[in-house]
Amino acid sequence: MARVLTTWNPEDKEFWESEGKAIANRNLWISIPALLLAFSVWMVWSMVVVKLPLIGFQFDTNQLFWLAAVPALSGATLRIFYSFMVPIFGGRRWTAISTASLLIPAVGIGFAVRDHTTSYTTLLSLALLCGFGGGNFSSSMANISFFFPKAQKGTALGLNAGLGNLGVSAMQFLVPLAITAGVLGPVCGDPQVCVVNGATKQLWLQNAGFIWVPFIIIATIAAWFGMNDIADAKASFREQAVIFKRKHNWLMCWLYLGTFGSFIGFSAGFALLTKKLFPEIDPTQYAFLGPLVGAIARPIGGWISDKLGGARVTLWTFAAMVFAVFGVLAFLPHNGQGGSFFGFLIMFLILFTLTGIGNASTFRMIPIIYITEHQRNARGRSEVQINMDAAKEAAAALGFAGALGAYGGFFIPKSFGTSIAMTGGPEAALYGFIIFYMLCIVMTWWFYSRSNAEMPC
Repeated sequence: MARVLTTWNPEDKEFWESEGKAIANRNLWISIPALLLAFSVWMVWSMVVVKLPLIGFQFDTNQLFWLAAVPALSGATLRIFYSFMVPIFGGRRWTAISTASLLIPAVGIGFAVRDHTTSYTTLLSLALLCGFGGGNFSSSMANISFFFPKAQKGTALGLNAGLGNLGVSAMQFLVPLAITAGVLGPVCGDPQVCVVNGATKQLWLQNAGFIWVPFIIIATIAAWFGMNDIADAKASFREQAVIFKRKHNWLMCWLYLGTFGSFIGFSAGFALLTKKLFPEIDPTQYAFLGPLVGAIARPIGGWISDKLGGARVTLWTFAAMVFAVFGVLAFLPHNGQGGSFFGFLIMFLILFTLTGIGNASTFRMIPIIYITEHQRNARGRSEVQINMDAAKEAAAALGFAGALGAYGGFFIPKSFGTSIAMTGGPEAALYGFIIFYMLCIVMTWWFYSRSNAEMPC
């Protein structure tokens, strides 16, 4: 198998059916588990922080929210740089390198939490290093966007991102099992003894990091030997930086902040928010459900967007998100009284589902926007060249939108923490989200979905 593809034109139907489809699908199905592991490591602190007080770490609520939030901050920042790496280094090489980098925070967490005297600064540094997992999303999506024709990009990107997003749910489901069952045995250290509801229990919190190590190694090897680089996709940073002059690059970043930013922000903050509002509930039993339905909804959203158009799906998704947030508000307890955890959970599951659909619909819009831009300004270029130029810009734009969108993973849990600290409840943060989603509705309608929109997509 040639590691570097010197000829690649997925828009050519004969080429696609004879050899392109098989190559593209192989790269996609190696990319998905690598991205799943990236999300798992990125969001692992959302589970770890809930257990830290039980094993002797003396941190206040605000410090715990910081530990849950900073991986999203560093991951979003790294995504800005990762957005441009695939055309510079090649998709195969960069996927292998970025996947291997996940070993650093995974092993670091494993050793750090075994000792409850580990400083808060050390834990905060490890939380920042988990941002390696967040950065991988931008390069992964940019890479996969090169392999598929325009008509199938929504589905392919939806599968890559949606099944990759399952890493959050998989982590929130597996980590509670790994830390309570000692699945890795004495190799990874002795358990921590804690008291829960008057009963003495053992926890292996270090397994929250160590459990991912063998899988990361396998995924790295698979990427190095099983994926491909595309020769024509090579581009310098300067060539890709043209996206910063594109108005629609910035508009789509705003919209993706509303969809993916909500998904990753709710994923990071849901467990701690639940523990604060409903102290009698163990959030680790339910936290995985939200990212699970959101991840499953993303490929479905990609398929629907290929059929109906990304802009139309995005518009109605934001409208539904507004009503879902009002639903969350309706089930909140007040001053520790009333409220309904079941209603609260159901409304958040609806929110997660909508974010998954919106993640796919916005990412379907971006490639269409760039191919339309280049077709309107063809300037004598061949169709093949137009498609490749558009693909390069779209790949960079997908990655950059993913970067700015990921900042929601920081702002949402911090908004919850700040709102609770200042007002005693999360209501102020939730009303802020409603205002933001309404702005997204107006923007989507004006630029993309109305009958005379500037860029119908």
